[in-house]
Amino acid sequence: MISSHLGEFAALLTAFFWTITALAFTGAGKRIGSLSVNLWRLIIGIIFLCCFSYIRFNSFFPHDIDLKGWLWLALSGFIGVFLGDLFLFKAFTIVGPRIALLLMSLAPALAAFISWFALNEKLELLDFIGMGITTAGIAIVILTKPQNTSGEKNNFQLRHNVKGIIFAFLGAMGQATGLVISKIGLQSTSNPFFATQIRLFAGVLGFILLITFLKRWNNVITSLKDFKAVGMLTVGAFFGPFLGISFSLLAIQYANPGIVQTITSITPVLIIPFSIWFFKEKITFREVIGAVIAVGGIILFFL
Repeated sequence: MISSHLGEFAALLTAFFWTITALAFTGAGKRIGSLSVNLWRLIIGIIFLCCFSYIRFNSFFPHDIDLKGWLWLALSGFIGVFLGDLFLFKAFTIVGPRIALLLMSLAPALAAFISWFALNEKLELLDFIGMGITTAGIAIVILTKPQNTSGEKNNFQLRHNVKGIIFAFLGAMGQATGLVISKIGLQSTSNPFFATQIRLFAGVLGFILLITFLKRWNNVITSLKDFKAVGMLTVGAFFGPFLGISFSLLAIQYANPGIVQTITSITPVLIIPFSIWFFKEKITFREVIGAVIAVGGIILFFL
């Protein structure tokens, strides 16, 4: 049975791996800060990928990619891995991985909308309906209507930290834009592992420049003394940039990409029990329903 549904099982494992990654990086970020987490997890991820590339392709670094491909993939990495993850990991430390990942569920819809606008790719009515349902599910979770005790008209208010919500949305926008740009860069190579390496290299460069500009190197270097945080970083990098990417590619190889995307999109729901367990979050029934509705919108998007 497992062999006949290898792609589906690989996709389910991918969703589980990304859940572990979010939890590990959130824990590390609360100890050493999001900047340190972003830089070190990318470096660890690159080490894993370089080792895998040497074993699998007999080369530590990308090759047979023309300059145009390098430039597009590097730009994709700068926008998606650097800017997108810069905001996402900050959101992790403010509103937690559960709400941040829920906002990140907008990324596929945003990527489709950007592709429609910039690359003239076709969108069906069902795609727009899926976007609307996902947005509605997120709104159920993050918005609330306060009790009216003064007779004044009530307005909807955010249930969670405004800055965290904005950062998570900007993270989704960065990831979506980077994904669209990477599609152009992938025309120069058939090896997604090499493409991922280039994107991670660009992300590392972005964080090096930012840390230098902010003069935070002392904090970043000192963060390595926190062995518990380093352990979390290693776990997150192993399950995210390495295993997460590898199993997503395996899933696409053996199953329909739409089915794979649908299965991996359950992360915002999958992370709920982990958030209760690890971070002692109090989650309402309304928030669970909102997360399920949001995932339902994503499923419609890939039908």
